[in-house]
Amino acid sequence: MGKITRRLMMFGGVAAVGGGLAVGYALLPYTTIDRARKLAGKSGETMLSAWVRIGTDNSVTVIVPHSEMGQGVHTSLPMMLAEELDADWSLVRMEQAPADMAFANLGLARGYLRGDKSIPSWMSGAADFGFRKVAESMNLQITGGSTSVRFTGVDGFRRTGAAARSMLIAAAAAKWSVPAGEIEAKLSKLTHASGKSATYGEMAEAAAAIAPPADAPLKAKKDYTIVGTPKARFDIPAKVDGSAKYGLDLRLANMSYAVVTASPVFGGTLKSVDEAPAKAMRGVKQVVKLPDAVAVVADNTWRAKEAALALKPEWNEGAHASVSSKSIYAAMDAALDAGKFEADHSVGDVDTALKAATKVVEGAYRVPYLAHATMETMNCTAQFENGKLTVWGGFQDGLGARAAAAKFAGIPIDDVTLHHTAMGGGFGRRGSTLNYLKHAIGVARAVQGPVQVVFTREEDMTQDNYRHASVSRMKASLDDKGKVNAWLHQFSEKFDPPEATMVNYDFAHQASRYVTGLNPIPWGPWRSVDHTQMGFFIETFMDELAVSAGQDPFEFRRAHLNGAPRHKAALELAASMANWSTKPAEGRARGIAMREAFGTIVAQVAEVSLGEDGRVRVHNIWSAVDPGEVINPATFTAQIQGGAVYGLTAALYGEITIDKGRVVQQNFPDYDMVRMADAPLHEVRFIESGARTGGAGEPGTAPVAAAVGNAVFALTGKRIRELPFKNFDLKTGTKIASL
Repeated sequence: MGKITRRLMMFGGVAAVGGGLAVGYALLPYTTIDRARKLAGKSGETMLSAWVRIGTDNSVTVIVPHSEMGQGVHTSLPMMLAEELDADWSLVRMEQAPADMAFANLGLARGYLRGDKSIPSWMSGAADFGFRKVAESMNLQITGGSTSVRFTGVDGFRRTGAAARSMLIAAAAAKWSVPAGEIEAKLSKLTHASGKSATYGEMAEAAAAIAPPADAPLKAKKDYTIVGTPKARFDIPAKVDGSAKYGLDLRLANMSYAVVTASPVFGGTLKSVDEAPAKAMRGVKQVVKLPDAVAVVADNTWRAKEAALALKPEWNEGAHASVSSKSIYAAMDAALDAGKFEADHSVGDVDTALKAATKVVEGAYRVPYLAHATMETMNCTAQFENGKLTVWGGFQDGLGARAAAAKFAGIPIDDVTLHHTAMGGGFGRRGSTLNYLKHAIGVARAVQGPVQVVFTREEDMTQDNYRHASVSRMKASLDDKGKVNAWLHQFSEKFDPPEATMVNYDFAHQASRYVTGLNPIPWGPWRSVDHTQMGFFIETFMDELAVSAGQDPFEFRRAHLNGAPRHKAALELAASMANWSTKPAEGRARGIAMREAFGTIVAQVAEVSLGEDGRVRVHNIWSAVDPGEVINPATFTAQIQGGAVYGLTAALYGEITIDKGRVVQQNFPDYDMVRMADAPLHEVRFIESGARTGGAGEPGTAPVAAAVGNAVFALTGKRIRELPFKNFDLKTGTKIASL
């Protein structure tokens, strides 16, 4: 990302429009207020990088630059702004920000600028805007990395709300000729002891003439009336009554429908295809050849799909045609054996400490590739008209997707318009991995009118950008008191975030090292990113060390957390919630694990049993969570529970295997999910420690695989060091399927 100086940034972007007030964050020296007015005006109101609009009817409209994927940010972010504004929550509304630089996310930029390590590098978005130097530096409208609340909310929406409140008070003070300190702002109303009063809407136009304060004071937590309370989400009613429009719901005049079949080998190209079988079928309009795919365009998606199946394209398979899961893992093991490592982090002198140790424990672990498997498959609608491109779809980064669309189409970004739709799941897939957008643009070039390009489930599964496979080798020394002295972690491939390999335990000597360049399969950010692999590796090995030391796994961890009081408190709460000290019911056992991910500490206990088929059943999960603070407890609870189910699906079933350069799994019958009937009961409790606000959407995914695996060991004495669990008869520990 380009350098951004303090001079480039300031609080601004104030506009009085239609009698209302617009306030938000702007980037200077480029002023884009006129552009924002054209894009987000309503009833005569327009704004520049403005995240709140106050109408003459006293309504408060919050414009949110993040996408809603079910995580609840379209509600929690307005809560944070409305809290500082002292707004009447019943008057608050929400709008999705347009995909335009006028609504770039300065709150997220502040997180980058302060050097927060837990912002994944892929979140910088597409690099090529090509229309402003600032835009090249600030291509930030991404939703991911659990950044919405902890950066946009904390560094953006709170400041915006506080500034708007200050401006309203200043306007009232000037109009009433009284000191600002004597005016109370509460429930969208301004009052003075003299009896004077006005609604925010009545004072909005005057407030717009007030220069916004650079750093308005924020409220103390004890004064909160909105934040910390369970608020109903703005997006739920439309999803319940069916009025929410997803990408696949879009219908436009003169629309065509296309289904894409891409090269089954990653990196392959289209060699030839006989179009006749498809063109002979009912409803088919045309066949479009792309560099790495062929698309059938028809008058509905079903006919396009059936016609696509009739084609027998030939492919130039390229360099990856001989790649398999076996060859990939062999290359990873060979690289670890060769010992040419990249340094990750280091404390003390781990090599010397290990050489001097009398008791050394080792463990080796492996996890596979994983698909995102969103319930709504990838899709995008595109139309070229008069040299301009319009796209419709669900994107985690509207601004980045618009920039990418411009690059794919070879046109200026100002000639691209992007319309957000609801999205049926994201998990990272709809962020920076945009092959579906690229295909849609390629097809649209050859079609008159709008065309909706759809990936079938099989295409979605085999043309994903996957969470990478990884191999891990752990080594640690124990002293005569059963305490860890040295800890060495060596593994294959490292992506994001940088601190995913860190441990918070009291180890005097620790280091992690990795080998890289061994991943020939397209990579993409996957919920919790590297924390998913590292959570399994690190917390499984901690359990093995506890066993080697002859100690209880909970007590062993707690004994190594004297320097990490927040982690210790979370671990103790999880154990208390699960009644760790008591014996579970006959035929059941519990396992414990803990990870800090994206600023939030999650300690989890899982209770499991085994079926007659030797497969694990997870009955209960208890999660103790310290995110610093909780904005919407209802949404946060749901995110921890949903994240755990997503991680549990990966632990029990998730596995993408490669053969002859191709993905083997095609659909849910061979890439199973945790179903409702098999979902565990899950109790969540929070510790509001007052630490910097952490994320909600991803931390619950990180520890669950290790917690379940540790419970399986407690029940059977069989240590499973490779995921998914479906590949093992857990009664015997025997592997019943191969990678």
